[in-house]
Amino acid sequence: MYSIGQLSRATGVRVTTIRYYEQMGLIAHEGRTAGNQRRYSQAGLERLAFIRHARDLGLSLGAIRALVALEGKGGAACAESHAIAEAHLRDIRDRIRRLRALERELVRIRDSCDGRGEGGCSILAAFGDHGLCAGSH
Repeated sequence: MYSIGQLSRATGVRVTTIRYYEQMGLIAHEGRTAGNQRRYSQAGLERLAFIRHARDLGLSLGAIRALVALEGKGGAACAESHAIAEAHLRDIRDRIRRLRALERELVRIRDSCDGRGEGGCSILAAFGDHGLCAGSH
């Protein structure tokens, strides 16, 4: 059995975050000591490591909750977990597309000024007026 501090050190997840995940029902402690300290099993450690890695991959807590609910369903879970991964991949690709558009706009704005400050700064003007942008971002 692990204390909440041991779980935190083993996974790199802060104690307050572990408590938050508990409140959300993503992880449960197995009991408490006589001193009222939470105790977690190996399964709890593995669940927290799963949650941590899923968060590192950018999955939302809602998606993680759905994935956790699939635990123990064997092959029947594959279609649902695939759909969750596919939806997340679409979202990531959309964010990348928007970031690339933003990058192009920022390069254009930066290149509009030579940095000498003669006659006002076009960068400040562009940041202050969306109408000066080449497109939506």
